Amino acid sequence: MKFKPYQRAVIIYVVVAALWIYLSDTLVAANFSTVQDIQSAQIYKGWLYVLATGAILYVVIKRDFDIIEVSGTRLLKSYEETLRGWIDVLDLRDKETKDHTTRVTKVATELARLAGMDGEDLKKFERGAMLHDIGKMGIPDAILTKPEKLNKEEYEVIKRHPDIAYDLLNHIDFLKNFIDIPYCHHEKWDGSGYPRGLKGDEIPFSARLFAIIDVWDALSRDRIYKKAWSEEEICTLFKNESGRHFDPFVVDLFFTHYARLMEVAQNKELGSIRI
Repeated sequence: MKFKPYQRAVIIYVVVAALWIYLSDTLVAANFSTVQDIQSAQIYKGWLYVLATGAILYVVIKRDFDIIEVSGTRLLKSYEETLRGWIDVLDLRDKETKDHTTRVTKVATELARLAGMDGEDLKKFERGAMLHDIGKMGIPDAILTKPEKLNKEEYEVIKRHPDIAYDLLNHIDFLKNFIDIPYCHHEKWDGSGYPRGLKGDEIPFSARLFAIIDVWDALSRDRIYKKAWSEEEICTLFKNESGRHFDPFVVDLFFTHYARLMEVAQNKELGSIRI
């Protein structure tokens, strides 16, 4: 019969306690005769019992927790492999934006770090950035890979990808923690964005940070339906869109650290995304 960890710990504790009481009482009775000696022996016996059972329980519980930790690590790794698989599938479908996910994730994560994020918050941001276009998995190939500019009806379909991302991620506990960027990175500071028309501070800060890098990457590279914009044109647009499309604080942060962000963007050895 296979016992669960907590059952095993209790059984070991009960068995050790029973053996200790029986054997120690037998030894005390055999070696001490006066009341004072027996009382002293019982005190020492009690302290030894606490130390012995504490040591045994430490070993047993630590072993079980190590097993749980290993299982948790394996589960996290399986999630990470699944996420990478999703991104690979998306890259295969939309070859025109190849490396876009890796590039914007790296640059946006650097911007988030410069904004003061660290630890788990920065890791959460990075995973959300990686998943920002995951909703496009639900967009038909005829629209997603169309070799020319989308018409009005097609654009309305592509605008559904944040809602698709929400539906995809929100029902999985591990993934719902990273939903802000995939769901909100097309919202605009003045409330004219989509899918919910959020305005100002209603938009999660992580999505506001990511949005400027996403737009920068889209404009700075050739697409079938357009040529890449010049650095001057992009910077002019960002200044004009401060307080309209973009959070003014984020625009200021972008220009303050512009050289560093371009250094990260131009790194030819971006490597794989750290999930």
